[in-house]
Amino acid sequence: MRTRRAARTVILSLSALILAAGLFCLGVNLSMVAYARPYVYKDVDSLPYKYTVILPGARVYQNTVSHVVADRIEGSLRCINAGKAEHILVSGDHGRKDYDEVNQILAYMKRVYGTDEGIVFLDHAGFSTYETAYRARDVFCVTDAIIVTQKFHTYRAVYIARKLGLDAVALEAPELFPYADRTRASWAVRETLARVKAFFDVARGARPTYLGEQIPITGDPATTRD
Repeated sequence: MRTRRAARTVILSLSALILAAGLFCLGVNLSMVAYARPYVYKDVDSLPYKYTVILPGARVYQNTVSHVVADRIEGSLRCINAGKAEHILVSGDHGRKDYDEVNQILAYMKRVYGTDEGIVFLDHAGFSTYETAYRARDVFCVTDAIIVTQKFHTYRAVYIARKLGLDAVALEAPELFPYADRTRASWAVRETLARVKAFFDVARGARPTYLGEQIPITGDPATTRD
């Protein structure tokens, strides 16, 4: 009898913890989306002017980029062509020699769009959305920005950037390539948890993996090449 009661107590306690964690996760997600929604735009024409476009990195391959990155590139260049920004900060993972998001993105921009590399800065240590925003502020001296990314990611990106003091808005990247429902569902699950992590990163003032000397976004982008 005592064993059963003890087991029941454990089960009830675990259930209560799981419920509390679920409610906390839901609350963080709802509040983050509500906070960021006024700063998320669906089309370029309605965007306010900001000096910098931030293009967050994602998966790239040996000679090309993923569809996610291609959409972000397209949206970023639309901002530039519409006169909504002056420079693009490409921020991604270049933490090892055999994987380089930022240079691959720049190469794609030049090859496919003929982009003038004189407007493109590279952040080689943007290992996460949080680190991208933190380094944009502290390394590249960015004060205002348009973040171009997929809809599911816009809310977290804007939340982080604005909590770090950037006057940031987001543009939903155009979909040049349709995504499968399975892909969207996977994104939704991962993003739900990523928002909770972002909440704690902001709350505790987490520092990025690397900082380093300042490279003002108003300066020479050639200094960011390797």
